Amino acid sequence: MPATTTTPPVAATVRRPPAGARPARPDHRRRALAGLAFLAPALVCFGYFSWWPIGRSAVLAFQETNLVEPATWVGTRNFAILFADPLLPTAALNTLWFTALSLLIGLPGPLIVAVLIAELRRLGGVARVLVYLPVVVPPVVSVLLWKLFYDPDAGLINRLLGLVGLGPYPWLQSPDWAMPSLVIEATWAGAGGAVLIYLASLVGVPRELYEAAESDGASVVRRVWHVLLPQLRGVILVLLLLQIIGCLQVFTEPYVMTDGGPENATVTILLMIYRYAFLFGDYGTATALSVLLAVVLAAVSAVYLRLTRGWSTR
Repeated sequence: MPATTTTPPVAATVRRPPAGARPARPDHRRRALAGLAFLAPALVCFGYFSWWPIGRSAVLAFQETNLVEPATWVGTRNFAILFADPLLPTAALNTLWFTALSLLIGLPGPLIVAVLIAELRRLGGVARVLVYLPVVVPPVVSVLLWKLFYDPDAGLINRLLGLVGLGPYPWLQSPDWAMPSLVIEATWAGAGGAVLIYLASLVGVPRELYEAAESDGASVVRRVWHVLLPQLRGVILVLLLLQIIGCLQVFTEPYVMTDGGPENATVTILLMIYRYAFLFGDYGTATALSVLLAVVLAAVSAVYLRLTRGWSTR
C-alpha cells in the first residue's frame, strides 16, 4: 500500500500596505465642519436672541440709561440703590415662600393624579384631556378667571363653601390668604404638563414589577412607593429643578391678581424688576436685579445638579 503524503496547508496571503503609507481614517474634520455648517444658522439665532441680551444686560447693570439717549457708566450705583430698597428682602422672602408652597402642593399633586389616571380602566383618555385643558388656556385668562372665583362676594369658591356653612373668606384681600391663593391657581394652571410627562414615564415602567408587587398583596401605596417612585426618580428630579426655576420667576399671578398686595404680601422679584423698569424708568437698577436673579438661578441649578448627581441611576 503506497504511502500517502500530506501537503501542508498554504498560508493565507496577507496584503500589507506599502511602507510609509498611513492607514485610512474617516475624515472627522470634514464631518465636523459639515455639521457646524448645518448648525450655523441655529447657533447664530440662538446667540443673537439669547446670549447677546444676557451679555448686554450684564453691561447695562452698571450703566444708567432711558433706552433712548446714550448710556452713562455709573459703576455699582445701581446695586447700591437696589440693596438700599427696603422692599427687596420682602420680595425675596415672598418669592421663596411662593416656591416652597408650590413645591409642597405642585410636586406630589401631578404625580398622584398621573397614578390615578393610569389606574383607570375606562375613560383614561377623557381624564387626560381634562387634566391638560388648563395648560391650553392663556396664562392671563387663567389668572383673570381665578380672580373672579376668588371674589369675596360673588365668587364661585365662597358660594360653594357657603353651601356647607363656611366662609366667606377674603382670598386675595388678606395678607395671610393671598399667597396660598396664588399658589393654588398656579398649580391648577401648570400641573397638566407634568401629569402628561409622568403618564408617559409610567409607560416605561416594567409591568412585571408592578404585577409581581400586586400578586404579593402590596397595596396601591406600597406599589407606588416601592415600584413606581424608584423607576421615576430621574423624571421627578428634572421636574423638581424646572419647577424651582419657574417658581423663582413668578410674575403673572402677583401682577394680575394682586399687584403685589395686600400690604406687599405678594410682591416678588420679577414684579420689582417690572416696577423699576416700566413704572420708575430705572432700567439700570431693573437690569441689576435681573442679573442678581440670574446668578441665583445659576447657583441653585449648579448646587442642585451637584447634590443629585447619580441619584437617578441608583
